[in-house]
Amino acid sequence: MQNPAWKSPRAWIILCTVMLIGFSADLATKSWAFKHVAGQPVLLERELLLSNPYWTPIPIHEGQVAIPGNLLDFRLVLNDGAVFGIGSQQRVFFIIFTFIALGIAGWIFSRHTTKNNTIAHIAIGLVLGGGLGNLYDRVFIGRVRDFMHMLPDRHLPFNLSWPGSNSELFPWIFNTGDVLLLTGMGLLMIFFWTQPTQSNGTHDTKSIINATKNTNDTTQATPQPDQD
Repeated sequence: MQNPAWKSPRAWIILCTVMLIGFSADLATKSWAFKHVAGQPVLLERELLLSNPYWTPIPIHEGQVAIPGNLLDFRLVLNDGAVFGIGSQQRVFFIIFTFIALGIAGWIFSRHTTKNNTIAHIAIGLVLGGGLGNLYDRVFIGRVRDFMHMLPDRHLPFNLSWPGSNSELFPWIFNTGDVLLLTGMGLLMIFFWTQPTQSNGTHDTKSIINATKNTNDTTQATPQPDQD
């Protein structure tokens, strides 16, 4: 590959700037939410969270309307699993998997982008920033802080429900890091689908996109339990 990104100071500056801004935004929004959304600051004690997976310091609260019209509410949840609640109480596994996913993102940057692929560098920076934000929570807090609930109080038609008997249209609660991860992966897939496939395999689009999709397991989205 001519002019690989890892040799370009400009590419590194873009990558690191986006990553640091995303990482900082994720931690700042989580911190704000856990201070204000429940009506009182929520104190997170790491040792208690790790020793008792069923304990939560979050008080019962109604949450806050972020976007009117039942589009987005803020509601606090501590997540010890992955998307759809799969892998609950598998903290060490998800820490290791996150390191692997971040390594894949770095590999894509160094081996499959050039110094002029700015969109790809921004996308990878978003993935790294979101992944590092959730990794920080797992390591230093014990669980991932989630607080965004999209389409609250809207339910599936025909009495349908998700596994776990939750009938909400979108029962998962997520955070800024998840938004960064999904946005970054979406931009990466668009970028590689629009690149010409070279005969020497420099841009093996489908394999790169498959690797990018695999990083989706770092996304933290917590199912909202049914409240009868």
